[in-house]
Amino acid sequence: MNKRIAVITGGNRGLGKSTVLCLAKQSIDCIFTYRSHEKEAKEVVKQVQDLGSKAVALQLDVSDMLGFEGFAQQLQNVLQTHWQQSEFDYLINNAGVGLTSSFADTSESTFDTLININLRGVFFVTQTLLPFIKNGGRIINLSSGLTRFSLPGHITYAMTKGAIEVMTRYLAQELAPKNITVNVVAPGAIETDFGNGVVRDNDEVNAFITSQTAMGRVGVTDDIGPMIANLLADENRWMTGQRLEVSGGMYI
Repeated sequence: MNKRIAVITGGNRGLGKSTVLCLAKQSIDCIFTYRSHEKEAKEVVKQVQDLGSKAVALQLDVSDMLGFEGFAQQLQNVLQTHWQQSEFDYLINNAGVGLTSSFADTSESTFDTLININLRGVFFVTQTLLPFIKNGGRIINLSSGLTRFSLPGHITYAMTKGAIEVMTRYLAQELAPKNITVNVVAPGAIETDFGNGVVRDNDEVNAFITSQTAMGRVGVTDDIGPMIANLLADENRWMTGQRLEVSGGMYI
């Protein structure tokens, strides 16, 4: 019987790490990427092994399209070497960057960075890896609560995530003949390193978000990882093209 395998971009920290570990608890093995924090990635691999599952960490810069073909070859080699398989089950597009700037002050460099990583990277990583996703597989894209509500300084970031939500609906339709579902998870504000850790480290920001959240606190990574893992369960096979917000009720 073939082992279930997930590929997760940005799995060495934050939401990606939480997802990797939650999947490991469900006996789903992972191939996850990291951009530059190799030591962190190795520690996640060890934690997965301690849970009785298997993980492999591969370096990938999702902003560098020239590296995608080589990454796909690496992925094929890893699948064959570690699992004697040529395909995987789940793709979770988690890697991203958060940069803040008002519309008037947004530079071309900031705009391009957000587009290249959060949108272009997701689009072409998915396109590159699509031939290796099993029929009946799943794709989960990460968006943001900021596509539903607006906060100053997030216009370009939210635009990239809005585009990901549109992409998700179109992919859901295109990939339905292969029985591949495509959904988007939109976290609210989470205490991570994302955006230089502002939600976690800035008491004023943390208190403001708490005051606007029905559940009365800011989110943590383990509010998201288990939800993503549960979304991959067989019971959710009939849901596709949907946006699922996990924000604790921000601005409801």
